Amino acid sequence: MESSSELVPFPLLMTPITSNYRACTIPYRFPSDNPRKPTTTELQWIDLFYSSIPSFKKRAESDTTVADAPAKAQKFAQWYSEILEDLKKDPENHGGPSDCILLCRLREQVLRELGFRDIQKSQEDEENAKAISIFEDVVRLNDAIEDGTRRLENLVKGIFAGNIFDLGSAQLAEVFSRDRMSFLASCQNLVSRPWVFDDLDTFKVKWSKKSWKKAVIFVDNSGADIILGILPFARELLRPGTQVVLAANSLPSINDVTYPELIEFISKWKDGSGKPVAVDTSNLLIANSGNDLPVIDLASVSQELAYLSSDADLIILEGMGCGIETNLYAQFKCDSLKIGMVKHPEVAQFLGGRLYDCVFKYNEVLS
Repeated sequence: MESSSELVPFPLLMTPITSNYRACTIPYRFPSDNPRKPTTTELQWIDLFYSSIPSFKKRAESDTTVADAPAKAQKFAQWYSEILEDLKKDPENHGGPSDCILLCRLREQVLRELGFRDIQKSQEDEENAKAISIFEDVVRLNDAIEDGTRRLENLVKGIFAGNIFDLGSAQLAEVFSRDRMSFLASCQNLVSRPWVFDDLDTFKVKWSKKSWKKAVIFVDNSGADIILGILPFARELLRPGTQVVLAANSLPSINDVTYPELIEFISKWKDGSGKPVAVDTSNLLIANSGNDLPVIDLASVSQELAYLSSDADLIILEGMGCGIETNLYAQFKCDSLKIGMVKHPEVAQFLGGRLYDCVFKYNEVLS
């Protein structure tokens, strides 16, 4: 479904938009803080975004769709650096104070103003092709696990392993430029349980009852994340008859999968030669979330997504940006799952976990 221009609050948020809902998980400042002086947390996050500039500049330089890309990439680095320096001098500059949503939005605005629409496209295409090439193997391995609980555990490992492939982390972007990480090896090398949030055992009990009628999944990255992590998981939800809505970004941001890209994936997934899907996909819907950032404020989603979500009984927010840096503590009127990997030291420190720790935060709403 196409997104209309007017955005609305996500209908299943427990708290009214005007009161307690705050998208950002980390408290960047408190009412007692000096409004003209950046807090320690704000400075920490400004520096984090500053450290990502070289990797974004490098991607932009190689964007063949933009004329004079190297010069414009240099201009991006200069402009965005200046904006970050401005925020250090006065938190209220550029629509501040700073948080991860504002810092992401300002970065995207600079890129788009210079004509860059999808600087990760060539990397995404490469990762998508690799993921598609082993999709059938991943599905076969999952299907070979007869025990439903063990199969769920394997699917969850697949989501975490797929979520490692994230070009929004400066450290991981550097890893990708040097080496290609193995999805199957990543599944076996996740940090040990218990994770920083670990409600998997509780989720298993509810999963075994197959009681959800409709699930909405806010998806994250292209490549292994969506193809090898989320699609096999969604496939398992579809098997007992659960309707699944996959919600994707309206515009490219870092390597997040977009609505048009997801439509293309699913059209291939549904193809008669696309075995071993072996599941009825008539209950699978694709929605444009209305979001254009790697994080999401659920106060503003597309009307179409709001409509499709109004009767859902399971909400899944996947990925560090969507389900950890924003919305980790968001409460919903139905069951909710926040799942993703911690890929920034600053987030790990705030949560009291480890770098590359896993978040599996499940909240069940008892009727």
